[in-house]
Amino acid sequence: MLKMKTCFHFVIMWYCMTNVMVPFMFKYAVDELNGLSGHMLNLSDAPNTVATMATAVLIGYGVSRAGSALFNELRNAVFGKVAQSSIRRIAKNVFLHLHSLDLGFHLSRQTGALSKAIDRGTRGISFVLSAIVFNLGPTALEMGLVSAILYYKCGVEFAAVTLGTLGAYTAFTIAVTQWRTRFRIEMNNADNEAGNAAIDSLLNYETVKYFNNEKYEAEKYDGYLKSYESSSLKTTYTLAMLNFGQSAIFSVGLTGIMVLASKGIMAGSMTVGDLVMVNDLVMVNGLLFQLSLPLNFLGTVYRETRQALIDMNTLFTLLSIDTKIKTDLAPSLSVTPQEATIRFEDVYFEYLEGQKVLEGVSFQVPAGKKVAIVGGSGSGKSTIMRMLFRFYEPQKGNIYIAGQNIRDVGLDSLRRAVGVVPQDAVLFHNTIFYNLQYGNINATPEEVYQVARLAGIHDAILRMPHGYDTQVGERGLKLSGGEKQRVAIARAILKNPPILLYDEATSSLDSITEENILNSMKGLVQNRTSVFIAHRLSTIVDADEIIVLNKGKIAERGDHHSLLATPGSLYADLWNTQNSKILNIKNSPVELQPERLSQKEEERKKLQEEIMNSVKGCGNCSC
Repeated sequence: MLKMKTCFHFVIMWYCMTNVMVPFMFKYAVDELNGLSGHMLNLSDAPNTVATMATAVLIGYGVSRAGSALFNELRNAVFGKVAQSSIRRIAKNVFLHLHSLDLGFHLSRQTGALSKAIDRGTRGISFVLSAIVFNLGPTALEMGLVSAILYYKCGVEFAAVTLGTLGAYTAFTIAVTQWRTRFRIEMNNADNEAGNAAIDSLLNYETVKYFNNEKYEAEKYDGYLKSYESSSLKTTYTLAMLNFGQSAIFSVGLTGIMVLASKGIMAGSMTVGDLVMVNDLVMVNGLLFQLSLPLNFLGTVYRETRQALIDMNTLFTLLSIDTKIKTDLAPSLSVTPQEATIRFEDVYFEYLEGQKVLEGVSFQVPAGKKVAIVGGSGSGKSTIMRMLFRFYEPQKGNIYIAGQNIRDVGLDSLRRAVGVVPQDAVLFHNTIFYNLQYGNINATPEEVYQVARLAGIHDAILRMPHGYDTQVGERGLKLSGGEKQRVAIARAILKNPPILLYDEATSSLDSITEENILNSMKGLVQNRTSVFIAHRLSTIVDADEIIVLNKGKIAERGDHHSLLATPGSLYADLWNTQNSKILNIKNSPVELQPERLSQKEEERKKLQEEIMNSVKGCGNCSC
C-alpha cells in the first residue's frame, strides 16, 4: 500500500509538471519562429534545419504534451484499483450492516428507496474520490504553479488578476451551488417515491390484475414522475444561471490578462511568445487563455461533489442506524440435540407501548420433545417464534437455550442452531436447486436430492422442463403455494439444526400431501427439539405438550387427550369447531335431522367467523 501511495503521488506530480511545461515549449517555439523574420524552415536542409532552436522546442512541445497524456493515463491506472477497492468495501459494509439491523427496521423500510439510496451513495463515493484525487488536488496544484510563474515572469499584476478571477469564480460557484442543493434533495426524494411506486406495483402484479387497476397504477406512477420532472427542471434552470455567471467572471478575467499582455508587448517588456503563453496558460491545466475549461470543469466538479455528498449522506445515515439486537463480543452458543432445551421465563413483550402481546409467558420445551403452540389470531404465537430466533428482545424476562441466555450469545451461532419453516415461504429469484441448497450452501447435490424426496417435491421437480435448474421467478411466484412450502421445509431439513420451528409449515398443502409430509416429519423431529405453531389442530395431535395462548398469556397446557378431556377448555372448543361435522355425524340421532341441520348451520357460521378472524390476523406482527 505504501508503494502504491508513493507511486501515485509521483505520477500526480509529474502530470502537473508536464502540463505546466507545455505552454513554455509553445512560447519558445513562437519566439524562435518570430525571430527568423519570415524565413521558412526547410526540414530537407538536414542537419542544420533540424538543429535550429525553433525545431527543437517544437519537438519539446510535442514531447511535453505526450508526457502529460502518459502521466494522466498512468494516474488513472494507478488510482483505478484503489478507488474500486474502496467502493467495494463500503458497499459490502453497508450490505452487511443492513442485514444486521433488527426486524423492526426491515418491516418499515421501502425497498425501492433503499436500493436507490445505496446505488446513488456508492456512485457518489466513486465521484468524490475521483474528483478529489484527479481534479481538485492536481488542478489546485497547477493553479498555484501558474500564479507563481505569472508573478515571477510577468509581474504582480498578472498574478493578481489570475487569483482575483479564481477567487470570484470559486465564491460564486460555491454560493449558487449551496442554494441549488435543496433542489437536488427534492429531486432525490421524488426519485425515491417514483421508485417505490414502481417496485411496489410490480411486486403486486397479480393484485393489480385482479382489480383491473393498471391505469390507476400508471397514473399514480406518472404523478410521482411529474414531481421528479418539476424538481429536475429547477436544477436545470439554476444550472444555466450558474454556467452563465461562471462564463461572465472568466471573460472579465481573460480580458484583463489580454490587456496587460498587450501593454507589455507595446512597451517592449514582453514578446509575442509571452502573449501566446499567456493565452495558452488558461488551458485545462489552469494556465490562462483556456481557463474557461479548467474553471468550468472545477465548477462542475464542485456541483457534482455537492450532489454526491447529499447522496453519500443518505448512505451513511443507513450506516448510522443502530441495531437493537446487540451481539458485540458475545460468545458462541454451544448446543447439541441432546441438550437443546428451550425455556421461556416470565417473558413480557409489546410492539407498541401499552399493547402487550406476551404477558408473563413461562414454559419449557425439553430437549428432543415436540411442543405445539395454538391459539386465536393475535394471541402471540408467531411472536414467540420471532423472539426465539431473536428478531426481537423481550422487554422483561429471559429466554434460554441449553441453559444459556440467548441475549448473551452471538446471533450467528444462535441462528445456526435454529431452523425455521415460515408460514409464508419466500424464495430467491433463482433455480430450485439454489433455493434448496440455501439451507446448507456446502451440501452436495445428493444431499439436496435426498431432502427434496423427504419433503415430497423431488418427483414434481423432475417433471418440470429444466428439473432442478428450473427458475422459480420473483419470490418463487412460478411455483404453487404447496411447492414453495415444500421447498422451505426441505431446506430447513438440509440445515439440520438441533432445534426446528414450524410456523404453519403445511398450511398451503392439500390433505394428502400434508399427511405424507407429516409422516416424513415424524422421523425428522424424533429426538430433535421442535416447536410447532398450528391453526390446523390435526397436525399436532402427537405433540408431547400443547400450549394454548389467549391474549398473550398461557391459558392451558397439556397433551391432546388431556386438553380434550378438560371441560370447557379453549383447546376443546377449537378442536370441536374444526371437527364439528364429524362429531355431528357420530353423535346426532337420525330422527333429529332437522335440528341437526340447524346445528350444522350454526357450526358453519362459527367456522366462518373463526376463518374471518384468522384472515384478519394474517400478516399481523403480533400473530
